Amino acid sequence: MAVIKKIFAKRELTINLTLRELRTKYKRSVLGWAWSLINPLATAAIYTLVFSVFLKVEAPVGHPSGVDSFPLFLLCALLPFQFFNNTINTSIDVLLTNGNLIKKASFPRSIFVLSSVMAMTLTLCIELGVLAIIFLIVGSGVIQWLPMVAVLIFIESFLVLGISLIVSVWNVYFRDMKYLVAIALQFLFYLTPVVYPITLVPKQSEIFGTDIPVRALYKLNPLVGLVESYRAVLYDLRFPALSTLLYVVAWSGAMVVIGFWIFGRSERRLAEEV
Repeated sequence: MAVIKKIFAKRELTINLTLRELRTKYKRSVLGWAWSLINPLATAAIYTLVFSVFLKVEAPVGHPSGVDSFPLFLLCALLPFQFFNNTINTSIDVLLTNGNLIKKASFPRSIFVLSSVMAMTLTLCIELGVLAIIFLIVGSGVIQWLPMVAVLIFIESFLVLGISLIVSVWNVYFRDMKYLVAIALQFLFYLTPVVYPITLVPKQSEIFGTDIPVRALYKLNPLVGLVESYRAVLYDLRFPALSTLLYVVAWSGAMVVIGFWIFGRSERRLAEEV
């Protein structure tokens, strides 16, 4: 794709914009980057209290790892989902925020979205690195599985980039988009096995007298396969199911292609609209 060549030619600019995102994220904050760890840990503590202590949701024992911990089970899915959620919420406004630069830009505007995704990806790497250290402390042999974690991060980043390209450019023309996306992400959180194991989703359910394959329909959500893959690698210490992984890869590839296509078609009038 021609746009990829243009972005590669402006790789130094992309890196500089990414570094700017990282520098300004916690600017003038006393705890700074520590917040990137405090926020997910605090969220995990709340969900553990509500779902594990109050509602008695039990995490399955990791196989073959033998790990039995609801907080660790939760974090394996919560960190990737928060990356998905936070990146889209951040990227959706990135074109409007950089309106002055866009009016003067002689480079692909998609670089703004790409730099935002890259900055959030680095944050995810740090968070998962800390999670890996916690697993090591409890005696899990997670080290040998870290290359597979890197592969999953790469796959998820492509998925998020494609969606971010679409919602960011649509938000320029339809300013209510970010509010609709925020609501959709809330629904998506509970339609993804983050705070509960997938075994709680029934395989079949009768609706209006008809048997519905609930779990099969549920798995159409690519985030289901994604968080289950993270859990397989980090919590269970095993390879994710190949069919699941290929399904997520197909979604990621499709979203990147569609994202760049939609962004390219809508890019011409960006300078007039921001």
